[in-house]
Order: sequence, then structure tokens, then C-alpha cells
Amino acid sequence: MTGTRGMQIFRSLSEVPSTFGPVVAIIGNFDGVHRGHQKMIHQVITRAQQLDAGSLAITFNPHPARVLHPESRRPLITPLDQKLELLSETGLSAALVLPFTEELSHTSARDFAQKTLKDRLGVIELHEGDNFRFGYKAEAGVESLDALGHELGFRVVIESPIVLRGAPISSTRIRQLVAAGNVSEARALLGRPFGMVSRPASGRGYGTRYTVPTINLAPYDELIPAIGVYVTWLTIDGECFQAVTNVGNRPTFGEDSFTIESHILNFHPIALSEQTPIHLAFLKRLRDEIRWPSPEALREQIGHDVRRAQRYFSLCESLRAENRSA
Repeated sequence: MTGTRGMQIFRSLSEVPSTFGPVVAIIGNFDGVHRGHQKMIHQVITRAQQLDAGSLAITFNPHPARVLHPESRRPLITPLDQKLELLSETGLSAALVLPFTEELSHTSARDFAQKTLKDRLGVIELHEGDNFRFGYKAEAGVESLDALGHELGFRVVIESPIVLRGAPISSTRIRQLVAAGNVSEARALLGRPFGMVSRPASGRGYGTRYTVPTINLAPYDELIPAIGVYVTWLTIDGECFQAVTNVGNRPTFGEDSFTIESHILNFHPIALSEQTPIHLAFLKRLRDEIRWPSPEALREQIGHDVRRAQRYFSLCESLRAENRSA
């Protein structure tokens, strides 16, 4: 068992103590921990307080789609560690990460409800969205879940989705927006900027003191925005830097190698190694990546990108100042 921000984390059922429970629970992949997830988790925490019980999120690793449909290789909005950090920020008392295996995928809905939820975890109330399905081959929906809960002695609460701009908030919708480069709309659905956690690229001379305002990220296997140039926040060891980030192939230099390269605007020398975690948050898309006729033309465009980013950050600060004084 591990923990973060006061939230207990169990990485298998065997780690859950026999005295665990009673709990109000929610089950899901929680990819992105978006505003829809946040609303439901808030309801779980509120009910747990009312019932003098714990609040529990049950999730899976790897994502079930990677076991059931390995050929699809759906990229994640939030890899497991990032997802657990975001869940811990909600105020949940515990999270259970169930290893998703072929064996687990063959568990019937009834066995899961009785043996895992009721007997092992002490669930007294379960909150789910109206599209929730579980059991072997997704055999059971919320009506079956409600019937099982009534039979086994736990209450089932079906939560309505949040609709934003004409459609329900969902991980699929967010994934599509980020992949298309629409990080501004994805931010509205997530309730925060889309971000990724990586490390500096290897072999670029990163040492104990780094004095160049450009950082390349190591290869990243999960969701990234469409190729283009973005206004970003770069967080290194807890310190936030304003940045302009290029996601792409550097075509002006004739290179055909994908990279995520950030130019820091308010740079100062920093402690940095190839193991330093970096959080990159995408705030606004500026433009497509373009093959410029010369490096000089590219430098001129970068200067224009930097000025646009500086205006963006200046406007954000003005708005924050107005809100503080209101």
C-alpha cells in the first residue's frame, strides 16, 4: 500500500486490510479525471461523510482496452501515476488499482458485485454513470447493477453526465480534442490544462546546472497534442516557467525526428538532470508547424510566437489581478 496527499492507494485486493469498509465507492477508468469524474467523486465524498464511511475509487491497470483490444493501443490522457495524483487531489480517502487481467475480465457481474464489492470491500453505496457496464463481456449495465445492489444490500446511485457545449464530457471526447490540437476546449472539459509528465531527452548534455532556455522532452508513449506550436507552462521541480512548445519534426532543418521542444520565456539557470520530472501543460495552440525557407525565417517566426505567448501570459495575469481585487 502507498499513499499520496492522505489518500491510501491499494494496488491489489490482497493489499486491502480485512477491516476495510464500510465505503461509498465509484468504479471507472477515470482517464483524464475530467469534470464529469470530478462531479461524481464529489458526490461520493459527500455521501461518505454523511454515512460516516470511507470514500473509494476503484480503477484498473492496465486500461482494460489494452488487454481486451491490444491492437488498438489507445493513448491515455493520464497515465496511472498522474491519474492517482489527480484522484488524491479530490479528497478521496482511498483508491484501489485492480490489475486488469484475462482472469479478471472473465469474472461475472454477480461474482464481482458480491465477492469484491460487498464481501471484500464493504461497499454500502456505489455511484456510477448511466453508461457503466461490467462483468464478463460487459454483460451487465446499470439496471443489473441496481438489482444486484438491492439483492446484496448496497445502494446504487446513477449519476447524470455533465453536458458541455452540446455533448457529454467524456474521456473519448477529450482524447479527440487533444489529438486534434484543440487544447483550449479540452481544458474546458478537463477543468484544467491538458498536461503530460516526462523527463528531459537523453544525450543532450543536461547537467546539474542547465543554462540553455530550450528543453527537449524524452519520448512519450501516451496522448500528445497534434503537431504544432503551443503556449505552455513548464513545471520543473515545483517551479513554473512560461514557455512556447513545438510538437513536431523540425522540418526547416531537414530532420525527420519527432520531438517536443520547449523554449522557456522567463528562464534562469536551473538544476536539471535526465531524471528530473517535467510537467508540461498546454494552454493555447498558436499555429501549425511549417517548413520555413531558412533558419533565419524560422527564428523570426519564433520571435513572433514568443511575443504572442508573452501577451497571452500578460493578459492572464491581468485577469487574475482583477479577480483578486474584485
